[in-house]
Amino acid sequence: MSTSGPKYQRIKDELRAEVARDEYEAGAPFITQNQLRERFGVSSTTAVRALNDLVTEGLLVRRRGRGTFVADPDDRAAEAAPAHRSGVIACIISGQGPYQSEVLRGIESGCSERGMRLFFSDSAVQTTETGHADHGASLARQDQALRQAVEDRVDGIILYPVEDAPGAGILDEIRRLRIPMVLVDRYFPGHAIDAVTADNYDVGYRLTEHLLADGHERIATLWGETQCTSVQDRMTGHKQALRAHDQPLLPQLTALRSYTALPEDERKQLLTGLLGSPEPPTALLCAHGFAVATAAADLAALGVAVPDEIVLAGMDDAGPYDLLPLTSFAARLPAREIGSRAVEQLVTRIAERTAGEDPYRGAEQIVLPVRIRTSESVPVRLRTVAARRP
Repeated sequence: MSTSGPKYQRIKDELRAEVARDEYEAGAPFITQNQLRERFGVSSTTAVRALNDLVTEGLLVRRRGRGTFVADPDDRAAEAAPAHRSGVIACIISGQGPYQSEVLRGIESGCSERGMRLFFSDSAVQTTETGHADHGASLARQDQALRQAVEDRVDGIILYPVEDAPGAGILDEIRRLRIPMVLVDRYFPGHAIDAVTADNYDVGYRLTEHLLADGHERIATLWGETQCTSVQDRMTGHKQALRAHDQPLLPQLTALRSYTALPEDERKQLLTGLLGSPEPPTALLCAHGFAVATAAADLAALGVAVPDEIVLAGMDDAGPYDLLPLTSFAARLPAREIGSRAVEQLVTRIAERTAGEDPYRGAEQIVLPVRIRTSESVPVRLRTVAARRP
C-alpha cells in the first residue's frame, strides 16, 4: 500500500485494485469494517469512510440487514450513488451528562437532515478516586481525537472542549489544512474559530437579579470547572449585576473556585466557613445541576435545610435530574439548538472551503438566548431535611 496520502484513500486504492483483479467475486460479501481495522491498523472512522466512499462510487453495494457486497460489474453504473458526497463530521464532546447529550442530539439531528455521517468521541477521562474528570488526561485525549480527525481528513469538526484550549500545534494544523471547525458551549479567546454558545453572561446576570429581588444580598458562588469561557462569562454577569444594584463584591463570596471536584470533607469545610462567617450567604449560586445536588446533600449533612435556611440557584441543566424542584431559580440552556446551529454553521464553512475560500475568515460567535425558570412554575417543590449529627 502506498505510504502517501490520507489513510482512507490508500485503503480505497488497494481495495479497488483487489476488486479489479477479481479477488472478490461479484455478489459476494465484502471485507467488514472490523476486518479493515485489523488488517490496516486504522480507526473505525477511517475504515467506515473507505467503505462508504466505495459504496458511493458503485464498487460495493449495501443490503439492509445483510451487509456490504461486491457490486456486479454490469450493475455498477446503475448502483453508483450521485457524485455529491454528503460529508463526514467528527464530533468531540467532553463528558456524557444530560446537557452534553442534548447538545449531541441537536448535532445528530442536524447531520441526519443533511445526510452527513457523524463520528463521535468522548474526550472526558474520569479518575477512579473521585469520579471527576482528570483534566490533564482529558486534554490529552481531546488532542488525540483532533489529530485523528486531521489524519482521517474529515470534512469538518464540532468540538465541545475540555477546560483550556488544545495545543497550539493541532489548532494550527487544522487551520492550515482548512478543515472547518465549530466550537460548542465555549470558545477560545485569541483564536478565530466559530463558536455556538448560550448567553452565559445573561445567565449570571439574570439569576443574580432574581436572587437580589428575592431579598438575597449575600450570594456565594459554587463552581465545577473554572478555566472555561462559559464559567468566566457567567461570573462576569454575576459581578456586573451586583455592581448594577450597588452590592459590594465580597471576595469570599465571588471567588472563582471549584466545589464539585473537592473531596467531601473539603466541600463541607468550605460551606461551614461560608455559613459561619459574620455575614453568611443566604443563597448559593451553583454552576450546574451536579453542583446543586452536591450542595443540597452537603448542606443536609451539616444540618442546614434548603430552602428554609438557604436557597439554591442553578446556572445550567447539567445534572442528574430537573433542577427546579430543589432551586428557587434555574437557567434553561438551549442545548439542542446549540448542537443544531453548530451543524448549520459548519455546513456553511464546508461550502466556503469547497469554493476555495478560507473557512476561518470572519469567524463568529453565535450566542443563543437562555430562559430563567422560577420555583413558582413547577407544581412540586422539594425541601431537604436538616439531619444534624450528634
